[in-house]
Amino acid sequence: MSSRWLGRLGIYGVMNRDNNLVLLIAIMVTSFVLMASLRPDRFLTLDNFDSMAYQFPEFGIMSIAMMLTMLTGGIDLSIVGMANLSGVFAALAMARFIPEGTTSVQLVFYILGAVILSLATGLACGLVNGLLISRIGIPPILATLGTMQLFTGIAIIITKGYAVFGFPEQFTVLGNEALWIFPIPFIIFVVCASACAVMLNKTSFGLKLYMMGTNPTASKFSGINNAAMLVRTYMLSGLLAAIAGLVVIARTNSAKADYGTSYTLQAILISVMGGVNPSGGFGTISGIVLAVLTLQFLSSGFNMLRFSNFFKDFVWGATLLAVMVMNYLVNNRRSRSRALGLDQREAIVGESDHIDMRPDARRVQE
Repeated sequence: MSSRWLGRLGIYGVMNRDNNLVLLIAIMVTSFVLMASLRPDRFLTLDNFDSMAYQFPEFGIMSIAMMLTMLTGGIDLSIVGMANLSGVFAALAMARFIPEGTTSVQLVFYILGAVILSLATGLACGLVNGLLISRIGIPPILATLGTMQLFTGIAIIITKGYAVFGFPEQFTVLGNEALWIFPIPFIIFVVCASACAVMLNKTSFGLKLYMMGTNPTASKFSGINNAAMLVRTYMLSGLLAAIAGLVVIARTNSAKADYGTSYTLQAILISVMGGVNPSGGFGTISGIVLAVLTLQFLSSGFNMLRFSNFFKDFVWGATLLAVMVMNYLVNNRRSRSRALGLDQREAIVGESDHIDMRPDARRVQE
């Protein structure tokens, strides 16, 4: 009997996870239908869908980076700062250090060097965050708040507040061209999301990440190096931020120190809406993808309805608070249901322990 109860409890856990995805799909479909019904002449067009496929990858990749840090029970407020700083370094390398008369083959190597410099910058920024949090013990929200200002300040000093532009055409195709019918930024987003999904679900790193986020003390006593895991996670967040920064400068053909200031709020909103537990230990890439699409549908609809950016910021903030409150209520309900299920299981196990199943005992009872 007890095994059946254990099986039922496991099935209920799977059902709860599926319910999260079902709810997200319902919200996404509702957002799509709402925006399509308000402006069908503009929203339901191939040009609009194509435009959205170019727009959402940059903050979608940042949202994946945010999700990874939130799985540890932390947060990374410096994602936009890392993306901008990485983009600035790549932009300067291409705009100022490529000599005239460079051949096409040489140009490819210059671009590759700029991309490597950008990715290395993101890794270095993530390393700084990881060391501040894991070695010095600064709370993630304070550490990344400080480094956000630090990285942004470095970018402003380097550029003197001006935009850097004038990139080779071979680089800007990454943000403005398509392979067949799929925009290259969209392909980059799919590759990043798929790679992170495989990492979280099929590798020991992903298992350790979930374990550490669920119970850091238990993971430590099970032999997991929590400090090293934190450093690696924040370095991975920096790498993804750098990729997002490259997508941004390729799409806009310019780099600025203060680009995308609202992306931090959007990344947090997408992570929480996508089912990531802010306390750590739970979250899926599929949830992030659905939340990214939902916000893109709403954002495109708001633009077509000519809502101001201030109104959009208000909506994102209100939505974040609403989702946090809803998650709190749902988690409390699940905790009570789980406790009730465990009590019932213990009662059933206790009853089975008091029954003497020996043949002699059954004959005496008869």
